[in-house]
Amino acid sequence: MGEPASTNGAEPSSNASPLRPKYGRVLLKLGGEMFGVATLRVREIIEYGNITSVPMMPGYMRGVINLRGAVVPVIDLNERFGRARTEASRRTCIVILEVEAEDATHLLGIIVDAVSAVRRIDSGSIEPAPTFGTRIRADFIDGMAKVNSAFVILLNLGRVLSLDELSMISGHATAAALEA
Repeated sequence: MGEPASTNGAEPSSNASPLRPKYGRVLLKLGGEMFGVATLRVREIIEYGNITSVPMMPGYMRGVINLRGAVVPVIDLNERFGRARTEASRRTCIVILEVEAEDATHLLGIIVDAVSAVRRIDSGSIEPAPTFGTRIRADFIDGMAKVNSAFVILLNLGRVLSLDELSMISGHATAAALEA
């Protein structure tokens, strides 16, 4: 489901010591902060646009997109964190993720301000998630890492959306697409 900082999401690296594995992370900008998601979860990054609204969905659920024939729900990650809706800009994009729920892999798009970089983060530089002081729920955070003198919040994708929410969104998105 999510990728704990010490186990899942590891990528083989010829430079990584067996005692200090490195984890590939895609660094995302959102609301002035940097977040990291495991590269193994990122399927692709696409240009923002062509989102079809779906009625009766939570506010952070912006709608669905057609990705080469597949219906993909899209959420506004900023709004999911209880913040203001993401305003589209030239660098706004949708990151397509593979998220596991109920023994199946689902595609899910998240709207972010920008994708900054892909970095390998040494497990020794990952600190535990803070219990207070962040502007998002602590259970959404796998840990904190320092990259180029800035802190990156490492997200636990399995907790950003619960299993129930993911199943509900996928079901409603598919039903809405079939009606259209």
